[in-house]
This record gives sequence, structure tokens and C-alpha cells, in this order.
Amino acid sequence: MAVSFVLNGERIEIDGGDPHVTLLQWLRASGRTGSKEGCAEGECGACAVALVRRDARGRVRFESVNSCLIPLAAAAGQTIVSVEGVAAPDGSLHPVQRAMVASGGSQCGYCTPGFVVSLFCEYYRPGRLDFDPESIGGNLCRCTGYRPIADVARALPAPAAEDRRLPATAPVLGAVESARFARPTTFEGLWRCLAERPGAIPIAGGTDLMVYANQKHQRFPALISLEALPALRVFTIDDAEIVIGAGLNLSEIEERLGHEAVGDAAGDVPLLAQLWPLFSSRLIRNRATLGGNLATASPIGDSPPVLLALDAEVTLAGPEGERRLPLSQFFLGYRKTALSPSEIIVSVHLPRPLPAVQRFYKVSKRVLDDISTVAAAFALDLTADRRVQRLRLAYGGVAATPVRALAAEALAIGRPWNRETVAAILAELAQLGSPIDDHRGSAAYRRAMIGRLLEKFFVEPGGETVRR
Repeated sequence: MAVSFVLNGERIEIDGGDPHVTLLQWLRASGRTGSKEGCAEGECGACAVALVRRDARGRVRFESVNSCLIPLAAAAGQTIVSVEGVAAPDGSLHPVQRAMVASGGSQCGYCTPGFVVSLFCEYYRPGRLDFDPESIGGNLCRCTGYRPIADVARALPAPAAEDRRLPATAPVLGAVESARFARPTTFEGLWRCLAERPGAIPIAGGTDLMVYANQKHQRFPALISLEALPALRVFTIDDAEIVIGAGLNLSEIEERLGHEAVGDAAGDVPLLAQLWPLFSSRLIRNRATLGGNLATASPIGDSPPVLLALDAEVTLAGPEGERRLPLSQFFLGYRKTALSPSEIIVSVHLPRPLPAVQRFYKVSKRVLDDISTVAAAFALDLTADRRVQRLRLAYGGVAATPVRALAAEALAIGRPWNRETVAAILAELAQLGSPIDDHRGSAAYRRAMIGRLLEKFFVEPGGETVRR
């Protein structure tokens, strides 16, 4: 299979037949060893490269992504900048590189290329007025040299008027097809590709699937990329619902929710706004999709509790047509979903009006960039006399699937929102789930968190307007 893409301004034509070879592996094998492999799972950012994309306003931008999680075949049609392409063709350093040198922003140097690429993307971010800490949140320095690097990020100048590094257009991904990798652009092409490749696995951002390929050496009969399907990239808001395409990456969703509006109201979803900073790093969110996070059906995935608390529904599509399903009926067992072998998730639907009070909590070893021990999402509406009109309690990490506490929710309806009601809910929650012991937390700890997080929801600062 011939793969063609633009790398550092040069057209590259290579063989990309093995779908398990990553862009990072090819870069290093081709002598472009500036990109490093630190973890092979998207944690460290040492392998960061820049892809050319459009933001929610249609502006062209560079987005930093982990090249260790991108199949080489998926690079077809992309415009990519690796660390070797940051400097000018004549070898003169980019302003980001000069600032890193001047500030002493490198110690052992292993992480430095990834930081440079992420800072390069931040330098050209459209509309940049100040430093976005998340722009380098997915890059880790193991030598405790983070302060001077952050100083560089805070002091980035505006690009000079004559700087033409950012392309005028972003690529539109086309169809790709070989025996073991395909990227269709229509549903008809997708159904055909799946039918012709028994056992083929659909892949979206690859931030979960490629970890298995890298670290567990799992091999798949074929990969079918969903990245070029327009139907998976819809985003609409109306009075009835918010529709989010399953193929939009999480950064795009975050941008669009802040940009789109209905009348005078922006498409703000507090639960999602609270989720984004805790959902891995910007490098991951620039590739990860809601559809992929749901389809993996991990019991500790971050988005399912949030979407369950928002009464989300999903549209599924297969060769026989489309169907719409409440998300509460989507998870059938550990890593099992209602998807048939030939179906994919097309979109996620959030009914409006949204709940008045929304909170997301994540219990993990680290505050940021970590896997949940327990996650909880709560949504609440009260009547004029402060009685519970709607309550949603959703959890991850306490059972084989993400769960809704349906019995506890029903118990609360019509009751005053006070400590007595919360105590009754806590008693009911004692029966929820089937927590396990693992290295992230004991079963007893997880069970305790089920109730403690609800108590936090009730008493946290700012909750007085909910309780009184």
C-alpha cells in the first residue's frame, strides 16, 4: 500500500502495508530520530508531531498529537511537521527553539523535541492572547526542568507578519484502501470494507487501540479508519438537543460547545467543561473521540458517567440502517456493548434543556492525566419549592460497566433536597455496583467513594444555592 503525505514541506511516498507500524516508528526508522519513544501509550509527549487542522471557526491551525498512536497508514493525505521541520530550511532556529535555548529549557534533552513541537503549535494558535497551560500539559519532563519550559510558553511572542509557516488550507482526507488498512469516505464504502475484511477493527483516534498494538503486541486482521466519514463529524445545537458526531475529537467538541449558540445562549455543557481538563492531556484529546471512548466500553472510561448523567442517546449505523438507543442500554457487560459486529456509533445526542446543576468528580492517583479509580457525574433539577424534580447519579469504576443508580434516583423524586434525602439516597447507594480490588484502589475504597462523592456534591462550596 502506497502512503503519501507531506512531512516538513516534503512530499513523502512510502509503503504502509502493516497497519501496526506507527508514524513514530517510521520516523525513527527513516533517520528522523528527533521524535522519541518514551512510553508508547500517549503519556509522555516525547513523540509529539504537528498536524494541520481547522478549528471550530474554520481557521487553519497546527495541532500537536502523539505520533506513537497514529498508524503510519493513517498519515495518508496529512500535512505533518516533526521536530526536524520546526527550524527554517536554512537551519536558522524557530523563535520557540531560540527561547528554549535562552531559558535553559532542556536538561537531559529526551523530552525536549516533544515540548518544542507542542510550543510550536501554541505559537501559531489562532487568536492566541495568552498562555494555555494545557498546550504542554501532555509533555512530561523527567528532570524537573519544567519551570524554564513553562517560562518559554508564557513569553511566546506573536508570529511575525512575514511568518508564513502556517499553511493557508488544511488537508481534506480522502479514501485509502489496502488489504489490511482502509479509510472509506462513505457508509457504503465502510460496509463494503468491513464485509471484505472479516475481523477488521474500526479505529477512530487510536488512543486506546494503538496502545494494545504497541504494548501488548496485539495484532488485528485489518484496521478500518473512521476518520474521513463526514457523517461522524456533525455538530448541531437546537432547542431539542445537542448532536455531537462520534468522529469529532474531544478538542473539537470543546471548541464547538464554546463557539456554537442557540439564540443568545452558548452551547455550554458544564459536565463536559468539567470533564475535559481531567480527560488525559490535550495531545490525547486532539485525537480521542467520544465514539471511541464509548465503543471501548471501559468501566473506568471518563465520558460514560458524564453522558449517562445527561440522559444521552447514541445513534448506531450498520448495513441494515440506523437505530437510536439510550446510552443506559448501550453497555451490556465488561467491554461489551449493544453494537453488532457491523455497526458503528454515528453520533451522541444530549436532550435539552440540560439539568440546572451538573458536577463531575474523578478520583485518581494524580489530579491530571491519570486513569480513574472512581468517576461520578451528578445532575439535578429542583422544583420551585426545592424538591427533587430530576436527579441523575452515574458512576464509573464501581462495576463491570458504567452504571446509573436508577433506584436511588427514583427514591429522591419529589423529596426536599436536604440532608435527610441525601441520607436515604446513601443507604440505597450502598447496594450499587460490584467494586473490585486492584492496584488503583480496594473494593472497600471504591464503595466508600460512591457515597462520599454524593456527599461532596451536596456540601461543596457553591452548593448553597442548590440546598436552600
